[in-house]
Amino acid sequence: QIQLVESGGGLVQAGGSLRLSCVLSGFRFSINYMRWYRQAPGKQREFVARLVGDASTNYADSVKGRFTISRDNAKNTVYLQMNSLQPEDTAVYYCNVLYLGKDYWGQGTQVTVSS
Repeated sequence: QIQLVESGGGLVQAGGSLRLSCVLSGFRFSINYMRWYRQAPGKQREFVARLVGDASTNYADSVKGRFTISRDNAKNTVYLQMNSLQPEDTAVYYCNVLYLGKDYWGQGTQVTVSS
């Protein structure tokens, strides 16, 4: 059974940091396309970061220079390191992978940044 389980969200003050984790399980073949999205209250889900393979990354302009996506293959985990958090980063963050032509999503983890 394919599963993506996020963790690491929470409440943090502006300027603080959090690291989100997404543990992947149930995949028979290697995953080469991983993304993080977020959805703030009353807004559409938006792209945050993408990792292709082990090192090719892309970021939304709003998080560039502050967020870093990475993976640990030994732990089957994708990370999103978030620094210099701002109240506008408050959202539910979702892990996403593209696998054999299909999108798979985690359940989301809440990140709240207080001013």
